[in-house]
Amino acid sequence: MQYHALSLSRHGYHVTFVGFLDSRPHQDVLRDERISIVSLAEVKRVLVGPKVLTYAMKVAVQVLQLLHLLLTMKLQSHLLMQNPPGLPGIAVAWLVSVLRGSSLVIDWHNYGYTIMALSLGPTHVLVRLARWYEHFFGPLATHNLCVTNAMRGDLLGNWSIKATTLYDRPAAIFTETPLNLQHQLFTRLGNTYPVFQPSRCEEDDGTVERTVFSVRNLSDDTVTLRADRPALLLSSTSWTEDEDFSVLLQALEDYEGFIRAGACLPSLICVITGKGPQKEHYKTLMDSLQFERVRFCTPWLEAEDYPVLLGSADLGVCLHKSSSGLDLPMKVVDMFGCCLPVCAIHFPCLDELVKHEENGLIFRDAQELAQQLQLLLSGFPGSEGRLGDFRRNLRASRGQRWDDNWDHNILPLFSGQ
Repeated sequence: MQYHALSLSRHGYHVTFVGFLDSRPHQDVLRDERISIVSLAEVKRVLVGPKVLTYAMKVAVQVLQLLHLLLTMKLQSHLLMQNPPGLPGIAVAWLVSVLRGSSLVIDWHNYGYTIMALSLGPTHVLVRLARWYEHFFGPLATHNLCVTNAMRGDLLGNWSIKATTLYDRPAAIFTETPLNLQHQLFTRLGNTYPVFQPSRCEEDDGTVERTVFSVRNLSDDTVTLRADRPALLLSSTSWTEDEDFSVLLQALEDYEGFIRAGACLPSLICVITGKGPQKEHYKTLMDSLQFERVRFCTPWLEAEDYPVLLGSADLGVCLHKSSSGLDLPMKVVDMFGCCLPVCAIHFPCLDELVKHEENGLIFRDAQELAQQLQLLLSGFPGSEGRLGDFRRNLRASRGQRWDDNWDHNILPLFSGQ
């Protein structure tokens, strides 16, 4: 939604950005004079009792909060919202659009009820209610956007919703990171996360500044990547049920086994960014593993640092399994913007983004992922081999960026063209 806000501002629209401020928006959003931010207070559980009752009370409080805010703010020509989350947002936004004469635009990234079904089960009363809710209120929007052609077909065939496909595209900030910026980031992260620091046995003669990945010559300020550096494996997650990180942990156990058996493979630093409900569970699992050649880091990065880290990594891993089978992982879009090859777990419609054997590899289980890691990292850090081929393919096939894609597909909905 930050990209939508910036695109609207770029075309002269004044945007009021409404949402939960549990993380700091991107600096470009904060600096934009045409974008004002109105924060919603997060509603904690308001009752002790059955889960259905506490959930209903939470939704009721959110309805009142959002309704008051949207009815008292300056009149807007359009209300643009992302779904999920859509409960109670879709109903409230539709009511406000009717009362104030605004156009309602829903950007469908998935179906909320399918995400709820991951933890509650498909037959749970809340899941059935959420499904009815989305089916009832979704068709009432003025315009609908979606992220894949598969979702567009499903919305039309099963929901009677005509949507415009807006493939996620990387913003201009997602690009390969120059060596000097890589070193600056590694140095800064090393102050908090020891995995980025050089070995303690390395002597500091005052002529260079080292990280585990890079070296800066203090006399002429040049930066080089170390020939003995580990490979930087990167993944990002919201630590929810639709991403099973045990698959990655099992694959890394096999990877360690390959090395013990004599395979010539680099050490790995596995950085997993993001925050969410299952983070502590998986951190406990990582801490229990007795790896010799694999180290983990689970930072929460500032919005400005995330693209710099992506552009510095050697390989991305995506464990997102769409709850509906109809959405695509934005993290892979951003990785491709940085020309970062990806190993992604299979689900329906993934081939709309990841082209197997062209810009990455698709796996179905931990054993297959382990084999792909061995294949891609053999010969590291040399640029020959499959990993280098995929990166060169990504450089050669850079498509539309977000701005051009948005201007072509979405601007006419707002400008009435």
